[in-house]
Amino acid sequence: MISLEQVQLLETKVARAIEYVQRVTAENTALVSERAGLQAKLDSTQKRIDELEVLVMRFKEDQGRIEDGIIAALDRLSQFEEAFENSLKENPVTPAPSSKKNRNKSPDPEPEPEASSNSEIFFEIPVHENGKEKQQDDNLSSVTSTERAAASEGSTLEGELDIF
Repeated sequence: MISLEQVQLLETKVARAIEYVQRVTAENTALVSERAGLQAKLDSTQKRIDELEVLVMRFKEDQGRIEDGIIAALDRLSQFEEAFENSLKENPVTPAPSSKKNRNKSPDPEPEPEASSNSEIFFEIPVHENGKEKQQDDNLSSVTSTERAAASEGSTLEGELDIF
């Protein structure tokens, strides 16, 4: 027969099993809730990734157009320089004769450019009667073929790219 102790032991085991089921059910509910939160976060993150991918694609397209524009501008600049050089070859620029009186008034007289075999082209800066150099907007004093070649390659003498 069944004794009172066996019934009490069964009752204790059933109580523990109910407690265990309640605890596991609560844990399961918490995990389901956490999963839903993580899924929402994953969805929002995926949406942001998609937006950023679109931005990156637009940026790459814009970069390509900018590079094409710079290359086209450099090509036009090269064509302009070639046309300028050709016009100088056809109509050489002769320096205006300067009087020794104006040259003696200048604080730092420029030495006369000598003709050389490396085809350097010099521009003379006009001197006012008071001996000071005239300021020019384009600030050209002398341009050598080396400087023109560096400019046509898109670099300055310091090695920087100056497109403006």
